[in-house]
Amino acid sequence: MRGLFITLEGGDGAGKSTQIRNIESFFDKKGLVVVHTREPGGTAISEKLRDILLDAKNLEMNAVTEMLIYAAARAQHVREFVRPALEEGKIVICDRFVDSSIAYQAYGRDLGDMVAEVNSYAIDGLMPDITFWMDIDPKEGKERVSKMGDFDRLEMEKLDFHYKVRGGYQALAEQNPERIKRIDASKAVDEISRDIEIYLEELCRRKGL
Repeated sequence: MRGLFITLEGGDGAGKSTQIRNIESFFDKKGLVVVHTREPGGTAISEKLRDILLDAKNLEMNAVTEMLIYAAARAQHVREFVRPALEEGKIVICDRFVDSSIAYQAYGRDLGDMVAEVNSYAIDGLMPDITFWMDIDPKEGKERVSKMGDFDRLEMEKLDFHYKVRGGYQALAEQNPERIKRIDASKAVDEISRDIEIYLEELCRRKGL
């Protein structure tokens, strides 16, 4: 049986890491094998590309270069880690996937349709079973991140950029209502977990888990 592919999306400071742990616990209780991963990253090669992408010193990086490196990291991740794990019947929870590229590069960087076209080769037909969009006002998200340490290259972008990214996520959610579920990330952690678990229970019923 093919496993489940679950992704979390959203701006910086939205609390994705905390909810990934809660989702992992949800499936652990069902006795299912769970793995979690991230993008960019998840494999040795992809993690090296992540370092390039997020290095705060690389401020001269061109938008198209950025898009292509993200896609390259994703192509390796899908083929080396995500698809094999799903074929083994595992639950794969991923912090960001292709929706991030659409939101950040197509909308945030104004690259438009080329982002989806390039990433169609990277994902090789693989899409999540469900995506949780952790929606938070970028100003609040940036304030949260500032308390955790130094900003990476994308976190250093001005608020205008992050509002464009949020608009990209909104557009994606409207285009894909069956897959992308908006979660109010300004709520308390326990409330967010309950909101997510409602969708997970429904997904498990549909999949017979």
